Amino acid sequence: MELNGRTALVTGGTSDIGASIGRCLARRGADVAFHYHRNVARAQAVVSEVVALGRKCQAIPGDLTVAEDVRRVAAEASAFAPIDILVNNAGTPLRRVHWMDLDATFLDLVFGLNFRAPLYLCQQLIPSMVRRGKGVVINILSTAAILGGTDTVFAYSSAKGALSTLTRALARDLAPQGVRVLAVSPGTIETGFQRTLTSPEQLEQLRQGIPLGRIGRPEEIGEIVAFMATDAASFIVGETVHVNGGLLMS
Repeated sequence: MELNGRTALVTGGTSDIGASIGRCLARRGADVAFHYHRNVARAQAVVSEVVALGRKCQAIPGDLTVAEDVRRVAAEASAFAPIDILVNNAGTPLRRVHWMDLDATFLDLVFGLNFRAPLYLCQQLIPSMVRRGKGVVINILSTAAILGGTDTVFAYSSAKGALSTLTRALARDLAPQGVRVLAVSPGTIETGFQRTLTSPEQLEQLRQGIPLGRIGRPEEIGEIVAFMATDAASFIVGETVHVNGGLLMS
């Protein structure tokens, strides 16, 4: 269950969940490159956290809604070290917009970040994995991809649904070549992102609907992602692991 000698790229690495994923991978022995958008101070803090765990780390800025930035992030990560583990974590609804008010510009932004960027990163990084005969891709989804989300995050839930389909399609195609593709689907997790988009009253309503009776923690996502990347999970292919306290059971 160790990742010694492997290197991971985590997108959205300064978010609560992204930083947790980076730390959990590092604790198991992986070096970590991570993408971030704007928060330089937080990126430097995450680098320090990973280095303190005895691993190498590099922060790479970029706007994943821009195709050229996606290619540059992939190139800089590959220059840091050949990528063995790709975690497509970056994703957000951006803001709440009712489905009747969606327009092409907003849809392009949401799908650009939540679907096209993971696809483009796979296109850039998987060929190297195939040449080496090994690699793991883990896409971070959302329960909204199955439950549909609310009427104001329709674009986000649709993009995550597309990413779920991409996960299964790539898994079937790449497993014979030694590359495992999987997904982890968080439920309601205690993050700054969640607090920004959801009022305390709404969060309490969400908590009451969770059989475990509490909101999840970022580390509970990070630990699952790290496990899925190890050889202990080597026979798991194309699956989505739901981490939601029992809100959704399949």
